[in-house]
Amino acid sequence: MISQIKLALKSMFFALFPSSFKKHSELSYWKGRYSAEGRILSNTHYEPLYTTAFGLTKSDFAGKKALDIGCGPRGSLEWADVASQRVGLDPLVNDYLKLGAAEHKMEYSAAPSESIPFGQGHFDIVTCLNALDHVDNFQRTVSEIKRVTKPDGLFLLSVEIDHPATPTEPLTLTTEMLRSSFQPEFKILEDYRVGTPKDHNLHGAVLSGVPPYKVGKPGIYVAKMKRR
Repeated sequence: MISQIKLALKSMFFALFPSSFKKHSELSYWKGRYSAEGRILSNTHYEPLYTTAFGLTKSDFAGKKALDIGCGPRGSLEWADVASQRVGLDPLVNDYLKLGAAEHKMEYSAAPSESIPFGQGHFDIVTCLNALDHVDNFQRTVSEIKRVTKPDGLFLLSVEIDHPATPTEPLTLTTEMLRSSFQPEFKILEDYRVGTPKDHNLHGAVLSGVPPYKVGKPGIYVAKMKRR
């Protein structure tokens, strides 16, 4: 009976305050990881996800201004010490600082993707890995990505596609939606899809290309785009 009451209250909270419920759920996840990993969230696995997966190397970030949207608390751009500026953007940044992010050398910006607090064309490289389906407003986020990426700058994207909406991932994105939404402002230099692995290790799937993508099944869309 108590578990049923808790479930009912949880469902009511989500129905009345979906955005607050999403933030609460995401923060709870990271607090759980922080505790499980001995109060140190590692970031040593990130570099190939931002380089190898897109046919780039660390040197491609040298002297560049880079922005990572939906960065999380691990320090996703800590490896990019050759960049002139490296910013992690996430509405939960103030909470993430308490989970070790305050010790990182990269910058953090506590802001939503729908309102990025930087000027027109400020960044040479904008990235968004496993986060675009988490945003509250897809079209406004896309508009902001277009606005802050400088001409000839890169946008690096990996995101789950064709999956049912969840409280923390409220958007069901498709390949066609993603390709059309970023054009014509961005030219797609290359893109590919992989399947969603059973263990849900999305980063591993992106790097290995396994399992193969099956049409109509949940998967991951990966794209490197250039701002016109």
